[in-house]
Amino acid sequence: MVYVTGDRVVLPPYGLGVISGTCQRPVGTVTHDYYELQFTHTASRAYVPVAAPHSAGMRPALTERDLPELLSQLQNSSLTLPHQWAARQRLVAEILAGGQPLELAVLTCELRRWNTERGLPDLDRQAFRRAIRLLEQEVSGLEDHNARKVQQLLDLAWHENPHH
Repeated sequence: MVYVTGDRVVLPPYGLGVISGTCQRPVGTVTHDYYELQFTHTASRAYVPVAAPHSAGMRPALTERDLPELLSQLQNSSLTLPHQWAARQRLVAEILAGGQPLELAVLTCELRRWNTERGLPDLDRQAFRRAIRLLEQEVSGLEDHNARKVQQLLDLAWHENPHH
């Protein structure tokens, strides 16, 4: 896939960025072309090889077309999280690092369920917040009614009072 200036992309684990252009940078004796990414939520920049953006994990950001499925996953999915802490943390860390929105939505839905049923331990609560933030970033800038529904659902999920 070829990206152009202004494209919204996601580069896990940094999150949502915008391609601000391309540049050439020397690596040893060879010069390579790179996409220059600026991240909307920080002052950070990243450089991703034009020849292989997928090798860095870069992918196109969600569009309005993707939101109905994302909303469905946030509302109606389930994930069998291991009850053993170490195994659960490995799986959760893997999902967060991968940054795939549908996987993040499934994780968010399940952690929300856990939160309302019994409350979340600290590390699970941090993972819940991180998943919500990653999804919020990706949906930011999208303006259709589904984007507003996703934002409202994420806000509600974070601010719900757990029932112990």
